[in-house]
Amino acid sequence: MISCQHDLRLRIAVVDPCSSNGYDLSDLAAGGMGGTEASILRVAASLKPRFDVAHYQNGRRSEHLSDVGRLCPLDQIDRQPALQHDALIVINRWKVALRLRKLFPQAPILLWLHVYPGRHNRGMGALLRAANIDVICVSRSHAKRFLEFVVDGSEPRTHIIYNPIADELVPDTTVRDPNRLLFASSPHKGLAQVFAQFAALKRHLPDLTLAIADPGYLKWDTGPAPEGAVFLGSLSHAALVQEMRSCLCLFYPQTTFAETFGLVLTEANAVGTPVLVHDGLGANAEIVADMQQRVNGHDDADIRARIISWRQSLPRVTANPGFRLSRVTEAWHQLLVQTALTRTHSFKSCRLTA
Repeated sequence: MISCQHDLRLRIAVVDPCSSNGYDLSDLAAGGMGGTEASILRVAASLKPRFDVAHYQNGRRSEHLSDVGRLCPLDQIDRQPALQHDALIVINRWKVALRLRKLFPQAPILLWLHVYPGRHNRGMGALLRAANIDVICVSRSHAKRFLEFVVDGSEPRTHIIYNPIADELVPDTTVRDPNRLLFASSPHKGLAQVFAQFAALKRHLPDLTLAIADPGYLKWDTGPAPEGAVFLGSLSHAALVQEMRSCLCLFYPQTTFAETFGLVLTEANAVGTPVLVHDGLGANAEIVADMQQRVNGHDDADIRARIISWRQSLPRVTANPGFRLSRVTEAWHQLLVQTALTRTHSFKSCRLTA
């Protein structure tokens, strides 16, 4: 175990060049936030008692202190190249990580990926390795696909740390509506196909409704909504969890958008709500390990049979304990401390204990 004296707090910079606006814990509670930003905030808030955390966010206009650390405009990190950081965590943009390596030649840099690399990123593996930049993937399947993509004998060091769900998310006694299905993702994540799947299902089960909780961070044309669709708009996180508790299931059998993790899937399972996902897509089989919850999304009959079965007897489901915030926080803590050990001057008052 690694421990440090109280006079030493590691200085961590979280650099998010992808956000359209600055964000804070209040935005997480209010809703309308993607899983990437939600994960950043939860991890940072949980690490803050042990680390000094500074966030550099695209779209933020002014600096202020928060329960997740110091929130700063993105360009402020360029204006302070002499500022000492024990580690920098860059969100998604590998070219930004390479640019920061020039500004901070000695600091450990971690690229926290939440997306799959595209064709135009073929050279990223060798460049990241040459720059001594580690990669964090959010699931085993995510890491496997990333390493297959960059395989050329020069893969960067790659770690797996899951996105976190709150420890307190557990089932309660909320009564479920057996006729209510829930879609709780951005519409670009296959909602047009889910509309078609729901319409086919409703022809056999006319009492069904499909509630759509759209976080609203990305506009997307999904075509006309089917009969029985109910739009909830952007919900607070508490309201979204309550919708999960009261529906029959999270309805997500689309076959086109591959999740690297799928935060709403495991949040639903954590409160005892089954999710219906397409088997073999993205991280579905890893995050939704229970085979009862995976179907062939191309087969309307398979989807229908599962919904009919669940209306009669709902399966008992739970989330992987490894997804809980307390476990994820410890994984991040260990990685950051071990990474910062490469900075000898930052650990003059640290000691190793068994």
